[in-house]
Amino acid sequence: MVFLSLSCVRKSRVTEEETLTQVRKKIMEISLLTDIGQKRSNNQDFVNKFVNKAGVTLVIVADGMGGHRAGNIASEMSVSDLGRDWINTDHRELSHIRDWMIAAIDEENRKIYELGQNEEYKGMGTTIEVLALVDNAVIFAHVGDSRIALIRNGEYKQLTSDHSLVNALIKAGQLTEEEAAVHPQRNIITQSIGQAAPVEADLGVQQLEPGDYILANSDGLTNMISIEQIIHIVNSPGLVEEKTSRLVAAANEAGGHDNITVALIEVESEEG
Repeated sequence: MVFLSLSCVRKSRVTEEETLTQVRKKIMEISLLTDIGQKRSNNQDFVNKFVNKAGVTLVIVADGMGGHRAGNIASEMSVSDLGRDWINTDHRELSHIRDWMIAAIDEENRKIYELGQNEEYKGMGTTIEVLALVDNAVIFAHVGDSRIALIRNGEYKQLTSDHSLVNALIKAGQLTEEEAAVHPQRNIITQSIGQAAPVEADLGVQQLEPGDYILANSDGLTNMISIEQIIHIVNSPGLVEEKTSRLVAAANEAGGHDNITVALIEVESEEG
């Protein structure tokens, strides 16, 4: 089990008027946790956080796939490569961060694909969720079937759409969500880092308010526990790292059929 926790204070944009009054600060708590689960012999998930020269925090979640070792390598390599590049940037504008995400993910897809041509790493790939916390917003990029969600006022809103076969069938009206949950091909994804074709990451921006939570996770969490359980745990009393641990424990108690990775971000308040 790997556990990381970070408290960060981030300044909002300062206008000339604000310099004459108060500079507001957004306070966030970030907790990262990954666990092997109950059934797997190794953990192919990877999660980490990085801060660039402008003080902007980047959180990355990856769920690897492939052979016994290849999935480990694909997920760790993708997270580490993007993180290493990020810490050398000074990006703060959302448009600059968006452009960086597109280019970095495209380059990483090429690298993982080329490495996957070696017999030892045949078929390697990974999902990826990349989140940058800027002032009162999170900008994110998504590839695969890991997820990013907003939990606000007791409601769960999924911000990403799974790149999976069953989700495509749901959108086409050929499957219900209930049928998709037990479909024999529910683990087949339609996009991943390491594919031959250029990857087309989904990108989005979510404005944040005090009391919000952003949850990024591998499917080892959401395949095991319900949205109602997630909301209950996140809204329960306690520190953000305690809630992260409870989410992982609940997935393990439900069977822990896969590796479980959670990144939970709490927007606590704004202070003058």
